[in-house]
Amino acid sequence: MHVSVIGTGYVGATTCATLASMGHRVIGVDVDQQKVAMLNSGRLPFYEEGLEALMGSLITQGSLTFTTDLPKAVTESEILFLTVGTPSQSDGSADLSYIEEAVRQIGRHLDRYKVVVSKSTVPVGTGDRVRAILEAELAKRGVVIPFDVVSNPEFLREGKALHDALHPDRVVIGCESDKARAMMTELYQGVRTVMLYTSVRDAEMIKYASNAFLALKISFVNELARLCEKTGSSISKVARGMGLDSRIGPQFLRAGIGYGGSCFPKDVRALIHLGKQQGVPLQLLDAVTSINQTQAPWFLQKVETAIGPFSGKRIALLGLTFKPGTDDIREAPALAMIEMLQERGAEVSAFDPQGMEAVRQIHPQVKMATDAYGAIDGADAVLLVTEWPEFLDLDWSKVRKRMRGRWILDGRNALDGDKLRASGFAYACVGERRSE
Repeated sequence: MHVSVIGTGYVGATTCATLASMGHRVIGVDVDQQKVAMLNSGRLPFYEEGLEALMGSLITQGSLTFTTDLPKAVTESEILFLTVGTPSQSDGSADLSYIEEAVRQIGRHLDRYKVVVSKSTVPVGTGDRVRAILEAELAKRGVVIPFDVVSNPEFLREGKALHDALHPDRVVIGCESDKARAMMTELYQGVRTVMLYTSVRDAEMIKYASNAFLALKISFVNELARLCEKTGSSISKVARGMGLDSRIGPQFLRAGIGYGGSCFPKDVRALIHLGKQQGVPLQLLDAVTSINQTQAPWFLQKVETAIGPFSGKRIALLGLTFKPGTDDIREAPALAMIEMLQERGAEVSAFDPQGMEAVRQIHPQVKMATDAYGAIDGADAVLLVTEWPEFLDLDWSKVRKRMRGRWILDGRNALDGDKLRASGFAYACVGERRSE
């Protein structure tokens, strides 16, 4: 099939490569000429494991290309995907201006029946808005051209996006016509997973509900971790015991310093805003957001209790991105931690395999090292902020010699505390009373 994907960010680029690898002819569309040139040369403007290599091979084969020519992409495609951003506005609502402008452009150049598919995360009712904009643009042209609007939300984990796109847990297709359903079924022919067909509004809500529930699990286990420290329980053992219940599962039950990234914070805020609009306060999600916002400050208080006032001390952060396997620092807990540490007089050093350049633009005072050992040099305390695999396999005897202090504070509960204590470190993590 001939497909266009409008928007070539994290979701758009992954969608382009995935659909092209399934045998479709795909055009990726973006307004940024420099970005399009980079993509056509086989390079990504962000890091996502395995994606750049696949994209390069598909471009060489001729099944994938990128352009700024939206009218050409519209006329040459049967299915048009919308994968532009929907960032948060000041009141928590989703900014749909990019979606609306893309839809207006489609309406100005629609020449025959198309399926317009929203893969962007959008509030319930956006499909109706897309339909109204398309109808208005066609009316301005004085033409009647049939089309269908579909919601096909993505469920991608950054760092594992390509795997998730190629091997999805489920494919949700919200559509209102048999023709659109048949075309989407053909598009995903060969994908072995559950195909869930719903209304457009159901599909839009499924995306928000899924992300909000995963955020809820993270905040629940983080709040429970605070209680475990007070009661002498181990959150790691408690979470394992919970996760063995098949009704709960172990995913998203690791205590830490909170969630970040481009999805959970934005989508939880948008769902809360939708609830307010409809007169249905989502008090549980208000609490989820509050817990997440206070988790990093709570952890830093734990650090300060261990090592004393931050003023004049050097604190090394291992990891800056919101999770390993990505260069995404959007709403990463590290950003808030850096700001709080600097406000309290600490000198901050850091290393992250992918996130340092982006953080340097926000916090230029942070000393960025060329490796983990450089960040650790002379540190009074080392904070594990992102559980990149290379941080879990450091030469800890080398670390001990290069530190000024002896505290290792594990914000992701990813290190072997007993091993570190045996090596002469003082160790503390999240949700464990023992800190020595």
